[in-house]
Amino acid sequence: MSHQQELQQVLHAMKQAHLQAGPASVALRRDRLQRSIALIRDNHEVINAAINADFGHRSAYQTLAADLLTTMNMLQHSAENLEAWMQPEVAEVPVEGMQAWIESQPLGVVGIISPWNFPINLAFGPLAGVFAAGNSAMLKPSELTPHTSQLLAELVPRYFDARELTVVLGDAAVGQAFSALPFDHLVFTGSTAVGKHVMRAAAENLVPVTLELGGKSPVVLDSDADVALAAARTMTIKTFNAGQICISPDYLMLPAAAQAAFVQHAQAFMQQAFPTLQENSDYTAIVSDRHYERLIKLIEDARAKGARVVSLAPAGEPDFDALSRKIAPHLILDANDDMGVMQEEIFGPLLPIKTYSADVKEAINYINAHPRPLAAYYFGYDEIRQKQMANQTTSGALVINDVMTHASLDSLPFGGVGASGIGAYHGVHGFRRFSHAKPVVIQDAAGTTNLRLRAPYQDKLIAASALLQG
Repeated sequence: MSHQQELQQVLHAMKQAHLQAGPASVALRRDRLQRSIALIRDNHEVINAAINADFGHRSAYQTLAADLLTTMNMLQHSAENLEAWMQPEVAEVPVEGMQAWIESQPLGVVGIISPWNFPINLAFGPLAGVFAAGNSAMLKPSELTPHTSQLLAELVPRYFDARELTVVLGDAAVGQAFSALPFDHLVFTGSTAVGKHVMRAAAENLVPVTLELGGKSPVVLDSDADVALAAARTMTIKTFNAGQICISPDYLMLPAAAQAAFVQHAQAFMQQAFPTLQENSDYTAIVSDRHYERLIKLIEDARAKGARVVSLAPAGEPDFDALSRKIAPHLILDANDDMGVMQEEIFGPLLPIKTYSADVKEAINYINAHPRPLAAYYFGYDEIRQKQMANQTTSGALVINDVMTHASLDSLPFGGVGASGIGAYHGVHGFRRFSHAKPVVIQDAAGTTNLRLRAPYQDKLIAASALLQG
């Protein structure tokens, strides 16, 4: 039996179970959310160990903060707000006696293809909306984090019936078969290139998709920016998970006069935050040899094409080490669009820097000339220019005077636009994304709106024509 046939059987059984059980109650939805929290909480030590093994070395705090606690908060937020979200939305009606409202109806079975960089957050984060909306789910975790994926396959059956949540393991071929299944919705987090294949496969069954695709998220420093603050906040996120984040800063633009100061402040940040690096448990390794080699080639390519590369490695330490797979942050000055580092999403601790003259409009024009990013970050205090950045650029999110803050706010939708993604979730936005907004109408006793469509039409035609004539 092929992968496709096996997966089809699993999905069919889950769909039948969903239909036979009927819409999940508030209690069952909350229970599924709480069991998801329990799975993470009860097994946090083995989860941390599995992620650490997959990365070679992953900062324990980064796993705790971004993969475990943040995800538990998302699930708890849904559990606490579930009843309010489920309330029907009363709609206006044209005549007295008619009733109309919108019910949020479960879609059915949602497929989730999660990536390797935050293997718990990006698997269970979507479940906060999926379970809140009353759905069941099939999860395909990344083959690039085999220890964590295998652990999830072992843990999930301890907390969930296979008809509620099931884990599918396998390589890219299994992922391809998974994306071609007739789900009621499909969530994919990953690269734009793979996202195109996923969307193409889903289209064969008219499966609606949520695609979180990343892209090149810019940081813009305006002329009034606090350069020291911008450097510290930018490098905080560029070093978090060694930059292996879809909304990590992917390049920076600033006035030419501020470049030297930014470099100095970035160096000062590293001396304070990472006085050592290769043996530092706070600094995460690159996930695989392939990704490590790709990043080294990006550095070499930029240098060969005229960039000035500034390594932020601590004194006496190498810029990178193939055995540890740790790469020190590198600032790539004089970056241009011929360099690979400006053409592809970096997903590592490299930060290309471009300068502009005096007018921030130059940076805005550059952003608008390229695919729309998942996030944009602006440093500056002039409210008019803040609004200019907000109004004249399009991105999945905009954060002013900080980096990545929006991702932890459950009140905000999280998602991309254009090449950086389709659809958004988190909080109530996830509940809505994984629900069908179903209109329900009860006609008034006289059948008023029905009668206006009933022949004969002559008198109605005269009345309608009079309306057109004012």
